[in-house]
Amino acid sequence: MIVLDEELQGLNLDDSISRWYRGTILIIKDLRPGTVIKDEAIPALLRQVKQPTFVTINHADFWRRVRADEAYCIICLKLSGEQVDEVPDWLRRLFKSPEFKSKKKRMGKVILASRRGLRYYAEKQNLMHILSWPD
Repeated sequence: MIVLDEELQGLNLDDSISRWYRGTILIIKDLRPGTVIKDEAIPALLRQVKQPTFVTINHADFWRRVRADEAYCIICLKLSGEQVDEVPDWLRRLFKSPEFKSKKKRMGKVILASRRGLRYYAEKQNLMHILSWPD
Protein backbone atom coordinates (compact mmCIF):
# COMPACT_ATOMS: atom_id res chain seq x y z
CA MET A 1 0.00 0.00 0.00
CA ILE A 2 1.23 3.45 -0.95
CA VAL A 3 -0.09 6.39 1.08
CA LEU A 4 0.48 9.80 -0.48
CA ASP A 5 0.85 12.92 1.66
CA GLU A 6 -1.94 15.46 1.31
CA GLU A 7 0.09 17.90 -0.82
CA LEU A 8 0.14 15.16 -3.49
CA GLN A 9 -3.64 14.80 -3.73
CA GLY A 10 -5.66 15.90 -6.73
CA LEU A 11 -2.70 15.70 -9.10
CA ASN A 12 -3.59 12.32 -10.69
CA LEU A 13 -0.40 10.83 -9.26
CA ASP A 14 -2.37 7.82 -8.06
CA ASP A 15 -3.41 7.13 -11.68
CA SER A 16 0.19 7.36 -12.89
CA ILE A 17 1.48 5.14 -10.07
CA SER A 18 -1.28 2.56 -10.57
CA ARG A 19 -0.01 1.91 -14.11
CA TRP A 20 2.92 -0.03 -12.63
CA TYR A 21 2.06 -0.53 -8.93
CA ARG A 22 -0.51 -3.25 -8.25
CA GLY A 23 -1.26 -2.43 -4.61
CA THR A 24 -3.64 0.05 -3.02
CA ILE A 25 -2.89 3.77 -3.35
CA LEU A 26 -4.45 6.18 -0.84
CA ILE A 27 -4.12 9.77 0.28
CA ILE A 28 -3.28 10.18 4.00
CA LYS A 29 -6.67 11.87 4.53
CA ASP A 30 -8.35 8.57 3.56
CA LEU A 31 -7.04 7.10 6.83
CA ARG A 32 -8.90 9.70 8.91
CA PRO A 33 -11.52 11.42 6.73
CA GLY A 34 -12.95 14.80 7.64
CA THR A 35 -10.15 15.85 9.97
CA VAL A 36 -6.99 17.92 9.77
CA ILE A 37 -3.96 15.64 9.98
CA LYS A 38 -0.86 17.19 11.49
CA ASP A 39 2.53 15.80 10.44
CA GLU A 40 3.23 14.49 13.93
CA ALA A 41 0.06 12.32 13.79
CA ILE A 42 1.07 10.55 10.57
CA PRO A 43 3.24 7.78 12.11
CA ALA A 44 0.36 6.74 14.41
CA LEU A 45 -2.03 6.67 11.44
CA LEU A 46 0.41 4.59 9.41
CA ARG A 47 0.62 2.02 12.24
CA GLN A 48 -3.14 1.46 11.87
CA VAL A 49 -2.83 -0.05 8.38
CA LYS A 50 -0.80 -3.00 7.17
CA GLN A 51 2.70 -2.16 5.96
CA PRO A 52 2.13 1.19 4.24
CA THR A 53 4.75 3.12 2.31
CA PHE A 54 4.14 6.82 2.95
CA VAL A 55 5.34 9.21 0.22
CA THR A 56 5.92 12.92 0.75
CA ILE A 57 7.78 15.83 -0.82
CA ASN A 58 7.72 17.51 2.60
CA HIS A 59 11.17 16.17 3.44
CA ALA A 60 11.99 18.96 5.90
CA ASP A 61 9.28 17.77 8.32
CA PHE A 62 9.94 14.04 8.03
CA TRP A 63 13.58 13.30 7.17
CA ARG A 64 15.56 12.74 10.39
CA ARG A 65 12.56 13.94 12.40
CA VAL A 66 10.47 10.76 12.31
CA ARG A 67 11.54 7.58 14.02
CA ALA A 68 11.89 4.56 11.74
CA ASP A 69 9.36 1.86 12.60
CA GLU A 70 8.94 -1.72 11.33
CA ALA A 71 5.22 -1.01 10.79
CA TYR A 72 5.81 1.38 7.87
CA CYS A 73 8.21 2.97 5.40
CA ILE A 74 8.48 6.71 4.81
CA ILE A 75 9.85 7.99 1.50
CA CYS A 76 10.83 11.66 1.38
CA LEU A 77 11.32 12.87 -2.17
CA LYS A 78 13.42 15.99 -2.48
CA LEU A 79 11.23 17.59 -5.13
CA SER A 80 9.63 21.01 -5.30
CA GLY A 81 5.92 21.59 -5.79
CA GLU A 82 6.60 22.29 -9.46
CA GLN A 83 8.27 18.87 -9.82
CA VAL A 84 5.49 16.69 -8.37
CA ASP A 85 4.77 15.16 -11.78
CA GLU A 86 8.12 13.34 -11.31
CA VAL A 87 6.89 11.49 -8.19
CA PRO A 88 5.72 8.31 -10.01
CA ASP A 89 9.01 8.01 -11.95
CA TRP A 90 11.11 8.52 -8.81
CA LEU A 91 9.06 5.94 -6.89
CA ARG A 92 9.32 3.38 -9.66
CA ARG A 93 13.06 3.90 -9.89
CA LEU A 94 13.46 3.69 -6.10
CA PHE A 95 11.43 0.45 -6.00
CA LYS A 96 13.94 -1.06 -8.45
CA SER A 97 16.76 -0.61 -5.94
CA PRO A 98 17.70 -3.94 -4.29
CA GLU A 99 17.31 -2.36 -0.82
CA PHE A 100 13.73 -1.24 -1.48
CA LYS A 101 12.41 -3.56 -4.18
CA SER A 102 9.95 -5.40 -1.91
CA LYS A 103 7.59 -4.24 0.78
CA LYS A 104 9.41 -6.45 3.26
CA LYS A 105 12.72 -4.72 2.50
CA ARG A 106 11.20 -1.21 2.73
CA MET A 107 9.48 -1.62 6.09
CA GLY A 108 11.30 0.00 9.01
CA LYS A 109 13.10 2.55 6.85
CA VAL A 110 12.90 6.31 6.37
CA ILE A 111 14.31 7.18 2.95
CA LEU A 112 15.43 10.46 1.41
CA ALA A 113 15.64 10.45 -2.38
CA SER A 114 17.33 13.36 -4.11
CA ARG A 115 18.94 13.86 -7.49
CA ARG A 116 22.30 13.11 -5.83
CA GLY A 117 21.24 9.70 -4.53
CA LEU A 118 19.44 7.83 -1.78
CA ARG A 119 19.91 7.94 1.98
CA TYR A 120 18.06 6.02 4.63
CA TYR A 121 18.03 5.09 8.26
CA ALA A 122 16.35 2.09 9.78
CA GLU A 123 14.84 1.04 13.06
CA LYS A 124 17.38 -0.38 15.53
CA GLN A 125 20.34 1.01 13.60
CA ASN A 126 22.45 4.03 14.41
CA LEU A 127 23.74 4.20 10.85
CA MET A 128 22.92 6.40 7.90
CA HIS A 129 23.05 4.41 4.68
CA ILE A 130 23.99 6.23 1.47
CA LEU A 131 23.30 4.65 -1.92
CA SER A 132 23.42 5.57 -5.56
CA TRP A 133 20.30 5.49 -7.68
CA PRO A 134 19.90 2.14 -9.44
CA ASP A 135 20.61 2.15 -13.17
